[in-house]
Formats: sequence, C-alpha cells, structure tokens
Amino acid sequence: MDIKLENVGIAVEDLDAAVAFFTDLGLAVLGRDEVSGEWADTAVGLDGNHVRLAMLQTPDGHGRLELFEYIHPEAIPTEPTRPHEIGMHRVAFSVGDLDAALEIAARHGCHPLRGVATYEDAYRLTYLRGPSGIIVMLAEELAGG
Repeated sequence: MDIKLENVGIAVEDLDAAVAFFTDLGLAVLGRDEVSGEWADTAVGLDGNHVRLAMLQTPDGHGRLELFEYIHPEAIPTEPTRPHEIGMHRVAFSVGDLDAALEIAARHGCHPLRGVATYEDAYRLTYLRGPSGIIVMLAEELAGG
C-alpha cells in the first residue's frame, strides 16, 4: 500500500496569529477556506463542525501544516501539552539559521522552553512554545554533522 503524510492539523485560538508566526518562519500559505456542512460533520465526527482554516507548506514542498480555528462548536481551551505527555507532541522544522529563526519567533512572543542545545556536534536545536501553546522544535544542522 502506498502511503504518504498529507499534513499535520492543529486547532488554534487565533488563526491569523498562527499563520503570521509560521509564515514568518518561512512557510507559504497554499490557501485559506471556511468549511462546514454535512460532509465536514461526517469526516470529522462532530455535529455542526464549522472552521476557518489555512493550509501552509514548507519551502521544499514536502511538509504541510493545516491550521484551523473553530467557529462552531466553541473551541475548548486545554492546558498546553508538555514534552513528556502522551498525544500530539510537537511539530519540528529544520532551519538554515537557528538564531534568525529564534529572532522571528521572539517577535511573536515565542521563546525556547529552556535554551538551545547541541546534539553530538550535528544539530543545534530547541523546543519553543508557539501560538496557541503549540510545541515547535527548530533544528539547525551543523557543518560536518
């Protein structure tokens, strides 16, 4: 059976703020839409499903992120996940310049959870809390790593 990852979907509190964060990091908006109706109720398994959404893509064309903001039913706020909790863990991106990416993230009020680490002289990486509490990993491959 052929299989490929289509996208990662994340519900957010503020779609415009989340799109601004991820596009500033370098993702491109493929499209925006508002969806509802019986087909959406059936697909998602939620009566009255009505969302605004944006599909974003990484510059290499391989990774897609679907962000959606619920209009109905009312979104249920949850505590942001922590790295060791079961469930959706994080979304990870390779970046060419980690320091530049962190400057962009900081402009959105997003900072590393603890700091920047170096893994076996191969990567500099960090986890940060993105929009709506999303854990985002940013990693820069080091020369010779």
